[in-house]
Amino acid sequence: MVGRADARVEGGQELHSDYRPEKNDSPGYTPEQAERLAGYRVRILGLTTQVITHPYWMTLSGPDRVQARTALKHTHDSAGPGA
Repeated sequence: MVGRADARVEGGQELHSDYRPEKNDSPGYTPEQAERLAGYRVRILGLTTQVITHPYWMTLSGPDRVQARTALKHTHDSAGPGA
């Protein structure tokens, strides 16, 4: 950013503080881990789509729909051990 006296450029990135992390950058995912993660993301997207487009939500309106979605969001909170 031009005109910023407190900014420095290091490694092609403009820095806006003097903070330096104690750990080195992560080497990233292995190809197998990246493939597994991509699979999880696809699965999560599919499940999310099924939940939010389920016909049940059309049976509710206004505050009832909000309350039902909030309850669903927090179902795991009281599920007990192993949830």
